[in-house]
Amino acid sequence: SSVTGFPLGCGSLISSHFSFVPAASTNPKAALKSKIVAEFRPQSLIDELLLYKRSEDQIELKEKQLSTMRVDVCSTETLKCLKGKALR
Repeated sequence: SSVTGFPLGCGSLISSHFSFVPAASTNPKAALKSKIVAEFRPQSLIDELLLYKRSEDQIELKEKQLSTMRVDVCSTETLKCLKGKALR
């Protein structure tokens, strides 16, 4: 095997001093990292993050809705109405 990209004669000199072996086969840690990266499937993480974001958005929306409402929190009738709407 010759090394290309070097002046004539230098490639064989370089080849005789260095063996060109993929790093993953000689370094088990590098091989493990390569395997982890190759097998990584982020979809479940993305799904969890989307659910969390949706939940946060719902909380924010409900907080805004409550802040714009004028509710007499001392009125049990008003609280029953609010609970009824939340259950629907």
